[in-house]
Amino acid sequence: GVWRQTRALLFKNCLIKCRTKKSSVQEVLFPLFFLFWLILMSMMHPHRKYDEVANTNLGTLDTSILVNFVIGYTPPTPMAREIMKKVAFDNFEDGIITEEYLSEEELQEASSFKPSNFVGVVFSDAMSYQLRFPDSVAMSSIYMESR
Repeated sequence: GVWRQTRALLFKNCLIKCRTKKSSVQEVLFPLFFLFWLILMSMMHPHRKYDEVANTNLGTLDTSILVNFVIGYTPPTPMAREIMKKVAFDNFEDGIITEEYLSEEELQEASSFKPSNFVGVVFSDAMSYQLRFPDSVAMSSIYMESR
């Protein structure tokens, strides 16, 4: 029963593979070709390894350039408010002006009307964000091996 049907099916598949040699060879060679291509591309663009930077004293922060500095953020979640409160008051004596916006569109609209001292922060979740400068988006400065 079952063994006989299995043998017949295997024999049928062998006959099909033998009769269609071109497609059988392609089934084997195309994955090998793409594997070779991926290896070649990864060798052309190797991962960069950055050396460690020694701890150095950078001196005091010049807060005169941060006068009237505005940071807008969205969405106004409790976690985002907490983070922005720490940024504004824990690190600077005078504090930085923070404004919350309900949506990213409102943040972009506000940044077009504000002067060049406006930075937007868009929180994706509690642990990730993007900085928005006028007419640009800044990527995270955390080193990633590949994107």
